[in-house]
Parts: sequence; structure tokens; C-alpha cells
Amino acid sequence: MRLLIIGSLDGQLGTASRMAMAKGAKVSQVDSVDAAMVALRSGRGADLLMVDVRHDIAHLVGQLQDEHIHITVVACGIASDTRAAVAAIRAGAKEYIPLPPDAALIAAILEAVTTENHALIHRDPAMGNVMRLADQIAGSEASILIAGESGTGKEVLARYVHRKSRRAEAPFVSVNCAAIPESLLESELFGHEKGAFTGAVSRRIGKFEEANGGTLLLDEISEMDVRLQAKLLRAIQEREIDRVGGSRPVKIDIRLIATTNRDLVQEVARGTFREDLMFRINVMTLLIPPLRKRPEDIMVLADHFARRYSEANAVPLRSFAAETRRLLLGHQWQGNVRELENTVHRAVLLASGSEIGPDAILLPDGSRPQAAASPRTEQVLTAGAAPPGAAGALTRGLVGKTVAEVERDLILDTLNHCLGNRTHAANILGISIRTLRNKLKQYDEEGTVVPLTGNLRHAAY
Repeated sequence: MRLLIIGSLDGQLGTASRMAMAKGAKVSQVDSVDAAMVALRSGRGADLLMVDVRHDIAHLVGQLQDEHIHITVVACGIASDTRAAVAAIRAGAKEYIPLPPDAALIAAILEAVTTENHALIHRDPAMGNVMRLADQIAGSEASILIAGESGTGKEVLARYVHRKSRRAEAPFVSVNCAAIPESLLESELFGHEKGAFTGAVSRRIGKFEEANGGTLLLDEISEMDVRLQAKLLRAIQEREIDRVGGSRPVKIDIRLIATTNRDLVQEVARGTFREDLMFRINVMTLLIPPLRKRPEDIMVLADHFARRYSEANAVPLRSFAAETRRLLLGHQWQGNVRELENTVHRAVLLASGSEIGPDAILLPDGSRPQAAASPRTEQVLTAGAAPPGAAGALTRGLVGKTVAEVERDLILDTLNHCLGNRTHAANILGISIRTLRNKLKQYDEEGTVVPLTGNLRHAAY
């Protein structure tokens, strides 16, 4: 976690910075918004900006947006200054930290930023096969191509590979090739010198240099213009880049991961993607199956999103009714995990009573999904809906899983039941708190979502 603080460290903000460092954050500090932008342009990347509320947060957020720098911003200020807190949130800050700082709150925010949108949740064997291959190749230096439909979790998997790699302590830098205009993408990747083009008011370090020593993710690489692909190919082959307007090459050391939702072989045939670049980036390929082909992941993800959005919206946590489960399992999910997440979010807001009923399941156009039953869907329903005392049905639900997987599910389900309270969970499980902590550390390192005390990690795709 790289934390950049904007403001003086003489007072309570300095205390907050020390608390962050105690939690493992790498902290740097500047005195002003302009100084922060200079630091970010120079390649001193950050995962989180903590800003004294007395600075112009709206100007900071606007600058970040204009220069396509994607960093979470949190504001800090005196607890009693309610108007300043509201203004900071309206200006674009994601959170407001009251001062004097609370160590637990600082830790929670750092944890949320570290794991938000990056937790990889799965249970289906089809996704398990992908994860085993990812584990096998993560420690190598090979370039990886992650393919799959939109919304399947390609960036989430890329971050998982980085965390498992030898570069895990170095930066992970992501560039969405589809979101940045073609005229700006070259500068975004390779950087530019002052005066290189109209609007280049200062030197800007590109993503290749910012990721030096770590991992660079080129998200949706198939959207990149074929003319820029030639310069990218040279950068990968020669391990050096040329800034726009620069006079000499710059050496770089990165591990490259690329994602695509298209068939690159077809794109090569159409002439929209270079064949030599395709072979260069996909030394190894990870193909994520669509959600409809991994039905055992649907309900574990739906339950996760229900917990997440119930907490976020301060509404009661409700379970899914049996017919609702059938609807979710039978829907085709063309938008994959992202569509499921949005659907569950709506359901959490619309539900009433003790359960989330089928009436709360709405598609974006206001229609309701139609359950398309299949033998696999019925199998998943049967395995997940055995009534208390139905020992045979419960046992059938465990068939096909290893003892370690059953143990993991039991521990995590118990921890969820205890709302993240590790002491209570350990007592129920009949194990020591130390054993429980070791197990949770193992699951976290394996990429499994682990509930926090009073909080759940987030996942988005």
C-alpha cells in the first residue's frame, strides 16, 4: 500500500500517517495539491491520497481526472466540522476521516483500499482449474494474456497473479486501453517531455516507468490502435521505451499482463491486431469461463454481494428465497459477474420481509429474468438447499470437494455467522484462535475472500 499524504505532518495528520505506517503502508508526504500532482507525474505512484480537508479537493480530483490518474482520495479534518466533511465528499473524496484519528478506522480504510475490487471469489471447478494454472505460472516472468467476456473478472485475476509473483512488493499499474482516447494513450503509456505537444506543460512519467520493477496490466489490449501496437512491441522486445518528445530511450523492467474480451486470432485476420504482438504477449493464456458456465460461483458471489450492499446501504441482511436462487442460477448472465453484482445490489434495495424474493430481482430494463433450468442448475440447487437434518442431501453436497475445501468452507461460513468475530468463531469450531488465524492467513494468500471484523472485503469485476 502506497499512501501519499497532502498536508502538514505537524499535527493530527502526522499521527494518522504513523498509524498507517504501523499497518504496513509506505507513506510519503507533500505540502500541496500541486506538489502531489508533480509527484504523481514523476512516477511516484500511490494507491491512496490522504488530503487535509483545508486543501482544494475539488481541484485535486479534477486534475486527477484530466490526467487519467486513477487513485482513491480520502479527506481528513476535525471531527466536529460537518460542513467540511460534506463538502469533501461532494468534491469527490471517497471517505472522510475525522481527526484526531482512530487507529481502527485508519486500518479499515487501508484494508478496504487494498482489497476493494480485488478479491477473487470462486467455488466452481471450472474456475478452480483456471486458478490452479494461475498459481502455477504466477512465479514466472512470462507475459500472460487473460481472455474472457466482459465482466468475468480479468483484472481481478491479473492482480491475483501479481500478488502471487516475485514482484508482489513492487507496483501493480493498470491501463485501460479502451477508456483512454487514442491521441492520449501513447503519452499515458510511455510518458512525455515538457513541450512535446500542446498541453504538455511538464514532463509526465508514463505507466511503463511507473510500473518499473513490478507488473503492468494492459487492460483490453485489443482496443489499441494498430499503429501504437508497433511501438508497444518494440518496448516489450527491447525492454526500453521512448517518451513522447524524448531524445533518448529509457530502460524498463516490467512483467506484462494483458487482457482481452475478443478473439485475437480473428483480430489478426481482420488486420486490427499485429500477429507478432499477439505471440509476444500470450506466452501463457488464462481463459476465464463466463459465469453461466460456472454455476457454482453464482450463489457464492450473490451471497457476497448481498452482504456487501446490505452493509453499505444500512439495510437488514436477507437470505435469498428458494425461487430467487432458481432465478439467479437459471439466468444466462451475459454481463457476467458485473451484471450479477448490479442485480443483487438492486435486489438488496428493493427487498422487504425476511428474504430476498423473486420480485426483487430486476434486470436493467425493468424486466425479470426467466429461469432456464438445466441438470447442472438443479444439482447446484439441491446441493445448496438441503434442510436441517437431511444428512444424505448434505453429504451429496460435499461430494467432489477435498477435505481441505470442506474445512475452508466450514471455517468461513462460521466466521460469517459470527460477523467476523474470530474469538467466537474459534470457540464454535473448537480450535484455538492461533489455528484460526493461521488458516485465515493461508486462505487470504490463496486469494479466498476472508471476512473482517464488522466488515467484509469487497469484490468487483
